[in-house]
Amino acid sequence: MVVSAHPLATKAGIQVLQHGGNAFDAAAATALALGVVEPGSSGIGGGGFFLLYIAKDKRYVMLDARETAPKLADHGEIYQTQSSINGPQSAGVPGLLAGVDHLITKYGRISREISTSPAIQLARDGFHISPHLQAMIDWRKDVLNDAAQGIFLQHGDTPNKQYLLRQAALADTLARFSKYGSKDFYHGETAGRLIADMRRDGGLIQSSDLANYQVIEREPVQFYFHGRHIVSAALPSSGGITMAETLGILQADDLATLSDADRTHLIIEAMKRAYKDRNQYLGDQDFVHIPDLLEEKRLKTLRRSIDMHKAAPSEEMADFIEPMGNSVDTTHFSIIDHQGNMVSATLSINYGMGSGYVSPSTGILLNDEMDDFATQAGKPNAYGLVQGKANAIAPGKRMLSSMSPTFVMDKKRTFIVGTPGGSRIISMVLLASMAFINDQKDAQQWVNAPRFHHQFLPDIVQYEAGAFSPKLISELQQRGHQLQEIRNYGNMQAILWNHQSGSLIGMSDHRGEGSAVEISINHQPKP
Repeated sequence: MVVSAHPLATKAGIQVLQHGGNAFDAAAATALALGVVEPGSSGIGGGGFFLLYIAKDKRYVMLDARETAPKLADHGEIYQTQSSINGPQSAGVPGLLAGVDHLITKYGRISREISTSPAIQLARDGFHISPHLQAMIDWRKDVLNDAAQGIFLQHGDTPNKQYLLRQAALADTLARFSKYGSKDFYHGETAGRLIADMRRDGGLIQSSDLANYQVIEREPVQFYFHGRHIVSAALPSSGGITMAETLGILQADDLATLSDADRTHLIIEAMKRAYKDRNQYLGDQDFVHIPDLLEEKRLKTLRRSIDMHKAAPSEEMADFIEPMGNSVDTTHFSIIDHQGNMVSATLSINYGMGSGYVSPSTGILLNDEMDDFATQAGKPNAYGLVQGKANAIAPGKRMLSSMSPTFVMDKKRTFIVGTPGGSRIISMVLLASMAFINDQKDAQQWVNAPRFHHQFLPDIVQYEAGAFSPKLISELQQRGHQLQEIRNYGNMQAILWNHQSGSLIGMSDHRGEGSAVEISINHQPKP
């Protein structure tokens, strides 16, 4: 089964499975295709995390294909005068192709040419844009450079619905990757073209930045909550640790026996404390020391600090820290094959349409992930997330992320899950995982249910319409919670696998335009 945020990307993954590929080959095809058909959310100008389960080895691994800071970014002084959101100087060194090539060459079983073919065809022949992409282009059209305007605009303006979007230069770049692998992007012709564009247009990425980039295999975060095994992304993703801390605070509570008000209040207060630690302490572990936030005694102390009758104001909690934001326009897909190999992957170019800068000679739309660092102390970026100096810029450093590809397992079932949504990714995956753990019956509702979120600062509980009843809103307000109803967010793509029957349920968030497709290959996945 393949579940992704766009039907054409789902189709690409399915095609590769039908050609004899495994989940990792399909993940490569899906990732590349998403970068073509969802160019505002991910692509080879960005990066991401691939959470893998290798069935034959019974092993979990995370592929860290997160972007890195260019040397010229130094310690971020440049962003006192230049934008960290728009333009070529806002781009980190892309990591996606290194991750995709690693997937194919180390874990796949078919040729790179087969896995890249669907994306190349979509880029060269084109596809009709969806209302979702049309709206994103309209939102960000004013920051697009000339090359981007030539691709994404129609007669200089937002394209009509069903506009056929072709990306010829990107197709050529993908064709070189198909033939030569990631060495073309980091050392070869594509590298030379990209660096020449950077020099001409004021970007910070140099040839040495590309040449020094490496995908990293990391041990995922693994923990247990109420007897369920949870595997999630490790640093530089903050997702696994923040979820582990939130659930660790709640470990001794029987949430099912609590009233709606008590249960919601408790989850919010646990989120608040975990996000506070995330913002203050977490960063690239290769550059900063990370304290043990999951020590059992510490988690119990945090639980005792929660007053069940009163919300703790964030400004009264110690160590007020500096503002900073995190990715919002991102994508996710989930895959399982007949051997039981699994992939949960979250990919991003950060803000909608990334930096807005397309490298003219390569067709690559670059990310603006430099804005995920603490670029300006004391000043919030677009998303209001607040974090500290552990995430300051340093050359070669990976910016902290909220992307949280996750597996949740009990003895009978496995839940493969993830979503875009910036700083709200962690709370979304947390709530969906809790629905699985609590064995709520309608699996599709784990993905579709209205959500709520607290990230320490701002001290506001954000919620979607329908998440809280009028009675619950009143009870939370009486306890001191500040509530804000916001528009729908997230685009979760998930799979539920029943080990005994072998049945699969694919869940594509109703908020998006994704699809879930299952095919039969005469074998059931093996637990």
